[in-house]
Amino acid sequence: MANRGVADDFTPVLTAVGPRLRALRRARGTTLAQLSETTGISLSTLSRLESGQRKPTLELLLPLAGAHGVPLDELVGAPDTGDPRVHPRPFTRGGQTIVPLTRYLGGLHAFKMIIPVRTGERVRPEQGVHEGYEWLYVLSGRLWLALGEHDLVLTGGEAAEFDTHTPHGFANAGERPVEFLSLFGPQGERMHLRARPGGG
Repeated sequence: MANRGVADDFTPVLTAVGPRLRALRRARGTTLAQLSETTGISLSTLSRLESGQRKPTLELLLPLAGAHGVPLDELVGAPDTGDPRVHPRPFTRGGQTIVPLTRYLGGLHAFKMIIPVRTGERVRPEQGVHEGYEWLYVLSGRLWLALGEHDLVLTGGEAAEFDTHTPHGFANAGERPVEFLSLFGPQGERMHLRARPGGG
């Protein structure tokens, strides 16, 4: 009976690992195939881990923590102590600084993004796609949002919302760093502000 109690204590922690792994991978714009190549873990195992159909083991989590550039405890999560404070660990991807603002526990995920000033020729942002819906709010600077065939420049106080199946990418369109908030989550978790490109 004692052993069953200990196992039950770990169930919520293990259940949260899949959504946390999926959120980390998507935040970095990495596909399952790319992650499989980096870690040597099969595509099917990674998919089952993220969906909660495969129990996470140390043998699987160690290479994933290395690939995502986070400590192991960020994958497993700390016990709930009732302390509401989040201690973000910023990371860099493609020259952008990304600061997680929420714990990876499923639902919506929030990040603060900082893109430095571009040097040299300005080229259209590289686009990517993934599952879900995204909402942006520009804090300062000028954000270049390449959304499908459309190009939008958002300034401080402006917001945009879009289905992330639409090819999208970001760049700095100004002369100083651009800072914005990015919230994304499963399809259907939509905000109420919407920017429609092309004035449609």
